[in-house]
Amino acid sequence: MNPIWRCGRFELPLDRPLVMGILNATPDSFSDGGMHDDPASAVTWGDRLIAEGAAILDVGGESTRPGSAQVAAAEELARVRPVVMRFGADDQVPVSIDTRHAEVARACVNAGASIINDVSGFRDPAMVQVAVECDAGVVVMHMLGEPGAMQTDPRYDDVVLEVGGYLVAQAAVLEAAGVARERIAIDPGIGFGKTLVHNLALLRALPELAALGYPVLIGASRKRFIGDLTGVDVPGARLAGSLSVACWAAEHGAAILRVHDVAPTIAALAITSALSNR
Repeated sequence: MNPIWRCGRFELPLDRPLVMGILNATPDSFSDGGMHDDPASAVTWGDRLIAEGAAILDVGGESTRPGSAQVAAAEELARVRPVVMRFGADDQVPVSIDTRHAEVARACVNAGASIINDVSGFRDPAMVQVAVECDAGVVVMHMLGEPGAMQTDPRYDDVVLEVGGYLVAQAAVLEAAGVARERIAIDPGIGFGKTLVHNLALLRALPELAALGYPVLIGASRKRFIGDLTGVDVPGARLAGSLSVACWAAEHGAAILRVHDVAPTIAALAITSALSNR
C-alpha cells in the first residue's frame, strides 16, 4: 500500500512527487512580488497553476526572503483570505497556507486551507495548538534565526545532522501534542539560513532526510544558490537550474516539490520518471 499524506479532507498519495504551485499574494517576494498581490490576479494565477497540473496550491501573504521585514498578521490575512476562500471552497486541490503566524493559520484553515506550511517550524506553541485543533496537514521547515538576519553568516558544525535533528524534534513535539504522524511533512529549508555549501549538502543528503520517516518537501525554485551556480542573477530566469534541482530531488527522496513553474516541472519529472522505468 502506497503511503499517503493526510491533509484535512484530502489524502494525497506519495507514490510520485507532488508538485506544489507557489501563489504569492505579496508585493515583495524575491521572484514574483507584486505580480499577484490583488485577489483577482491571485485567483487567475491559481487557476492557471491548477490547469498546469499543480497538486497543491501554496498561498502566502508575507515574504520571507532574506532581509525581509515581518508583516502584521492582519495585513497578511487580508492578502490571503480571499484567495484561500476561493480555492478552499472546492475539491480541486488542497490549499496550503504559507505562514508563521498562528492567527493567520487558524483563520485560513477555517476558510478552507488543508495544509499549514510554517517556515518557522512550529516553534510557536500557539501554532502547534492550531495544528492540534484541526486536521490539516502540516509542513515543519527548518530556518536558522529569522528572515531579516538568517543569511548573516549562517554556521553549522554538521548541517545535515543539525537540520535533520531539528525537524525530527519538532515533528515529535507535534505528535506528542496530538497531531497524527501521517499529517506531518518536513522541509530542510533550502536557502533559509544556509550558504551554497549548506544547501548542496542538504540536497545530497535527501536520502538520509527521507529515511527520517516523514514526507520531505523541497522548495528550491529560483533560489539564489541556483543563481550562484549558474551565473543567472534574475530569479525568474533560473528555470533550467530549478528544473535540475527538482529532478534531482525527486530521484533522491523528495515527496513534495514547491515550485513557481508548474508545467515545466511536471514535464521534466515525466521524462525523469520514464528514464527511471517508473
